Amino acid sequence: MLTKSEKKEFVAKTQSELKKYKTVGIVPLSGIPDRLLQATKSKLKGKAKFVMGRKKLLEMILDAGPDSKKLAAALSGTCVVVLSNEDPFELYKVFKSNSIKLEAKPKQVANADVSVQAGETSLQPGQAVTEIKQAGIDVQIQKGKVVIGKDKIVVKKNDVIPPALAKALHTLGIKPFTAVIEPSEIFSGGLLFKKAILDIDSGRTAAELARSFSGAVALCMECGITNRYTIRGLITKAYNGAVAVGVSAGVYDKGITEKLVSKAAAQAAALNKLTGK
Repeated sequence: MLTKSEKKEFVAKTQSELKKYKTVGIVPLSGIPDRLLQATKSKLKGKAKFVMGRKKLLEMILDAGPDSKKLAAALSGTCVVVLSNEDPFELYKVFKSNSIKLEAKPKQVANADVSVQAGETSLQPGQAVTEIKQAGIDVQIQKGKVVIGKDKIVVKKNDVIPPALAKALHTLGIKPFTAVIEPSEIFSGGLLFKKAILDIDSGRTAAELARSFSGAVALCMECGITNRYTIRGLITKAYNGAVAVGVSAGVYDKGITEKLVSKAAAQAAALNKLTGK
């Protein structure tokens, strides 16, 4: 526990450090295993600084910056302030790429549907099979092997996990939940990025933008709309059209005469072939 003077020193020192970073984020830690936090800190070593402390101290630190103070409202429960000079999207991507699987706990509220898949297990026939059956899972003995008979959602999202089911899932080696550290808000370059924006798949978004752009250019070409992306294509299209009309009409002009001569030569060759000359 820090003394009053130590708290003041901690806040003042961190407020000073805040000026050295262009990116500041809030990362909720409620329900996050310490081993995941340590693994994430290790992955971001040299790229981000983690500032941990009581909510009041973190609020005082954030209030020191005109931009970072906008993040203070996002502090809820156990949080950590992250300081970095990395791009906010790249920073978020590193956080989200680091995750661990978690077992179900008795009386835990499921944050997602929990299901079991049909197929063989690594269990040996015995008392465990009876316990799994009692938990509502269709488990059978087939050719001396313990097999889950069919796919089933055993707990729906927001339902409480019964102790018997939690034990059965543990016995089966099923870890239904994923723990991941995700910044709730990041302030960078004068802009506030919330989780919904940060969680955008950059690759998929880039592909969708490229596809939309190509469609827009094709539509402009079809409608004859001139802009910096269509002007070359439209000029080429107009030129080729004019040449085609000139050749069809037998107009002797630059760029057409050569084609007319080639056309005449081809027709003469065809005629000679028909007459046997």
